[in-house]
Amino acid sequence: MDFDAVVVGAGPNGLAAAIELARNGWSVCLFEAAQTIGGGARSAELTLPGVSHDVCAAVFPLGAASPFFNELPLASYGVEWLAPPISLAHPFDDGTAALLHRSIERTCDALGGDGRAWARLFSPFVNHADQLLPEILAPLHLPRSPLITARFSVKALQSASGLADRHFSGVNARGLFAGIAGHSGMRLDRSPTAAFGLLLAIAGHRVGWPFVKGGAQKLTDALGAYFQSLGGQIVTGARISSLKELPAARAVICDVTPRQLTAIAGDELPRSYQRQLHRFRHGNGVFKVDWALRQPIPWKMADCRRAGTLHLGGSFEEIAAGEAIVVNGGHPEHPFVILAQQSVVDETRAPEGIHTVWAYCHVPNGSTVDMTDRIAAQIERFAPGFRDCIIAEHKTSTAQLESYNANYIGGDISGGLQNIGQIIARPAWRWIPCSTPLRNLYICSSSTPPGGGVHGMCGYHAARAVLKRFSV
Repeated sequence: MDFDAVVVGAGPNGLAAAIELARNGWSVCLFEAAQTIGGGARSAELTLPGVSHDVCAAVFPLGAASPFFNELPLASYGVEWLAPPISLAHPFDDGTAALLHRSIERTCDALGGDGRAWARLFSPFVNHADQLLPEILAPLHLPRSPLITARFSVKALQSASGLADRHFSGVNARGLFAGIAGHSGMRLDRSPTAAFGLLLAIAGHRVGWPFVKGGAQKLTDALGAYFQSLGGQIVTGARISSLKELPAARAVICDVTPRQLTAIAGDELPRSYQRQLHRFRHGNGVFKVDWALRQPIPWKMADCRRAGTLHLGGSFEEIAAGEAIVVNGGHPEHPFVILAQQSVVDETRAPEGIHTVWAYCHVPNGSTVDMTDRIAAQIERFAPGFRDCIIAEHKTSTAQLESYNANYIGGDISGGLQNIGQIIARPAWRWIPCSTPLRNLYICSSSTPPGGGVHGMCGYHAARAVLKRFSV
């Protein structure tokens, strides 16, 4: 064997798999199609020279909370998590805003009569986050902390609308929860959209919604450097189209989607398994815009100027209606917008006097509609004068996202629809989801549990499965 293991794809999950194998003494070679490693965690000068934008992932609540990342010496390799004064702001048309702080008590201050309900819902989970997060960010298993995991699961399996109806009556709390759950890219009246709202809010209260100082590429470069310090090898600019192109190895782990896995493995995979992979469904795409600004966004609500992330969409009902239009194949006039303003805490992204903004909305998979004006209009709605601040902009369509990262099928940045069926069977019905019928072939992308997000846990669990199988 040339190597103990070969990993195809150097996104966060491929890097995580490679690191976990290497730190257990395996010789590992990592292949990446692009000239730079990173997958969904890269940075680039998209608008102006000297201005660094995050190409996809920008905000890292799950990265900072990741049980695997927290085992690694990332700080020694230059990773610095920057937590904004306010993790998340959700403005409303009357000039007020719901605010997500790390402190549950401060969060509740702006939720009126729903403050106690928010605390009752989240305090038990946040207080046991160190036990709960490893259970959530894993494939289905017998939990080590069964009571808190069962309590979470009962809530998580609900729809976001059902959970909000049961717990909140005011506009602020309902809107705040809708925006967080809206990261699912699904209809908010469908299960398990409540899980997204719960998980991301728990992470926000536990670690905040931080940025990586200098951009997402800094996290990727740290993972790559640590892997190489363990003796790992990285080959970039090497697009793998067949397993036959790889060096001999005991195990091959692919950070790719099911569609790509069938193309790479070909007829070596049984047809029954190929049929399961072909049935795997991808979710909505995203349309993204990056801006360079001459001044910070002039939000009507002053606290919004101290928030790292903003959710723009108004009430729960408005957000839910817009997301339903997308799921049904349409493009809402007033889309739900997720926006990050890194310059609130990170002055390294741009020369003095220039501010960076990253924003996207959901669109149907493979959409060709330019949503720039609709996204800008939503920002202007809560920050009159925003357009006057723009120096330069860069648009990224669903096709451009897929061209940038082949895992983003049709602009789906989550590795596939995350409904109940595709959480349990992700990407196929197998006791070990990341395994395949070929003894030495595994898949470790966000198309495997626990799904989308920059946390490395898909790669970690795939590597653990490989180590367990080959230890016998």
